[in-house]
Amino acid sequence: MSVLQPVRDGSHDFDFLIGKWQARNRRLKERLLGCTEWQEFDAVNTVRHILGGTAVYDDVVFHRDNGPVNGITIRLYDAKCGEWSIYWAADGTGSLDIPMIGSFDTLNGVGIFYAHEPHNGKHTYSRYRWSQITPTTALWDQALSADGGATWETNWITEFTRIE
Repeated sequence: MSVLQPVRDGSHDFDFLIGKWQARNRRLKERLLGCTEWQEFDAVNTVRHILGGTAVYDDVVFHRDNGPVNGITIRLYDAKCGEWSIYWAADGTGSLDIPMIGSFDTLNGVGIFYAHEPHNGKHTYSRYRWSQITPTTALWDQALSADGGATWETNWITEFTRIE
């Protein structure tokens, strides 16, 4: 007979992100095509608790060569299963993307979140990863897999530095 383990309370996993951040972004020009050319640009993220502290919201402005791009992230914690759902939207899209779902590993302090999403007409696995978290810095990266998770192509890397 197996005994169910209690769900770890991860409701404060994203508290490290609360505040204002300068973000240096590197993004592959094309994804899942063997591209090695990176685009680099800065952003400013402002992150706060919402819904009485049970969710985390951030507002980001990317400073791209062709002008600013605005986006939001909403992170909702499900206490029953101990997982976060992360939703993204950018100006001009009119909708939230499908959620990335996952949690933080308390042993190594890394958060990993997955989704199954369309890319160029095919469904691919996507992964967000939060790592190297300190009081003043953090690293986020995004990767896609076209082979069911056997291999991953990192296509976006953001280095966060606290400015507030």
